Amino acid sequence: MYFVDEAIINLIAGKGGNGIVSFRREKNIPRGGPDGGNGGNGGNIFIISDKNINTLSEYKFKKKIIAENGKNGSNQNKSGKHGKDTILKVPLGTKIIDLKKNFLVKEMIKNKEKIIIALGGKKGLGNSIFKSSTNRSPIKKTLGELGEEKIIKLELSLLADVGTLGLPNVGKSTLIRNISSSKTKVGNYPFTTLYPNLAAVYNKQTNKKFIIADLPGIIKGASKGIGLGIQFLKHLQRCKILLHIIDLSLEIKEIFKNIKISLNELKIFNKNFNTKNIWMVFNKIDLIAYKNFYKKKNIILKNFNKNKKIFFISSKKKINLNNLCKKIFKNLKIY
Repeated sequence: MYFVDEAIINLIAGKGGNGIVSFRREKNIPRGGPDGGNGGNGGNIFIISDKNINTLSEYKFKKKIIAENGKNGSNQNKSGKHGKDTILKVPLGTKIIDLKKNFLVKEMIKNKEKIIIALGGKKGLGNSIFKSSTNRSPIKKTLGELGEEKIIKLELSLLADVGTLGLPNVGKSTLIRNISSSKTKVGNYPFTTLYPNLAAVYNKQTNKKFIIADLPGIIKGASKGIGLGIQFLKHLQRCKILLHIIDLSLEIKEIFKNIKISLNELKIFNKNFNTKNIWMVFNKIDLIAYKNFYKKKNIILKNFNKNKKIFFISSKKKINLNNLCKKIFKNLKIY
């Protein structure tokens, strides 16, 4: 399945059915009255949010969506059938933008929110409705109206409480796999994660949960399109906590260099990320000898503000993962 977080679609609601001119033709009634029926309303186009999907891939190749037209009326005062409504499902966190008006129509935050985005055309009226005391045989009818036509852009920004960032192969996917029920693919090579994944982390005592997002790794020059670029960083914008995962098994100079690379690329993407609640999570402590670990740990603690939240873990061996999750639940006030 493709991960798609943007789509532009031309929406055309259904046209209303036409009313008709008709007169009764019954035995022994040579001059029957009008019995032309009304048309049916054109189908509307709705958008509904669905928590069970997290991509706009359905609209990758579907560039035009047309709702059903209303049927024409018929004799014997029979109204035409209304056009069937069309319902588009989108993930939570989808912005709906009217491109013609350059206007944000709605941001779909809650599950099963439903809005009408294109209104079907009104039905045409048959001649029977125009009968009056002064006009017993009207020949007037009206045509059904065209449905609304809109060009919209869908922009998805995944809803997650916690997001991960860092260079490729630092253990982000392994961390998420081991604290949640996620089946995220992991491997010892760059860009194991090719698109964002969402996973739920549960507190077994309270059955409460937080949602964590696993994003592809950032490399130097990502802001210029190198590697997988920074196209997915927008999915971190709503996160309350960002976990900056860092490989502690490298040389100390390389560690600080990698921290700088990730934070610089983040800053280039959006300066507001500087105000985010970023926790530093140093991973792969299982690969370091005891003395070397404490040496690196002391250097790191001396170089960062005491108020900075810093954790030392092993995603693979599940060391200190429970403590990290407890701190996240507490910070998010999910009890």
